[in-house]
Amino acid sequence: MKSQRKKRFFKLNPKHITWLKVMIHTVSLFFLIVLVLQTFNGGFGADPVKDIEHFTGKAALNTLFITMLISPIAMYLKQGALVKTRRVLGLYSFFWALLHLSVYVSLDLGFDWALVGEEITQRPYLAIGAISWLILLLLTLTSTRKLQRILGSRWQKLHNWVYLALILSPIHYLWSVKSGIIEPVIYIVIASLLLLSRRDKFKRGLANIGANRDQKSTTSN
Repeated sequence: MKSQRKKRFFKLNPKHITWLKVMIHTVSLFFLIVLVLQTFNGGFGADPVKDIEHFTGKAALNTLFITMLISPIAMYLKQGALVKTRRVLGLYSFFWALLHLSVYVSLDLGFDWALVGEEITQRPYLAIGAISWLILLLLTLTSTRKLQRILGSRWQKLHNWVYLALILSPIHYLWSVKSGIIEPVIYIVIASLLLLSRRDKFKRGLANIGANRDQKSTTSN
């Protein structure tokens, strides 16, 4: 009875959500400052470019996982307002993914776009990473309320693709490392558990991708 009363008594209001968003911005800014300071003060190892790629990639992955945890937590705690923090978390996930790609293209490949295309086509783990990045890009571009209204039911179908990015991203991480596979394996296990808890939506997301592909194929024929 006491626990039920507590749940009913405490309810997140708009002010709480605002403070949660401020906290998300603060934590994200803190890690960005850490990245900048470590970069200019030689805080990374013997191969700083790889270390920066690792830092930004893990930041993108961690933020994506936190984003995907919001809905289950909101449902468990019966705090529907908590879902309003998902968008800002999702935007930060793409922000880190954009930094991750930018570091790779600029510092690793020197803006050689022909080499970028060659690397993606010849290295499967880069192709998987590129697919995940494109999914996050599409979700970011369509994350506004205006586009949600314009797209209607198609908006949810599009955003179900996030489940594909959720599993592909840690696979990209695992495939990219030559040693120390325990950490990426843990990420894959967590992603699998998240997908298992949302398996119906994940299946719908895959079905929508297949349906869109079939529709394009039919149209082209």
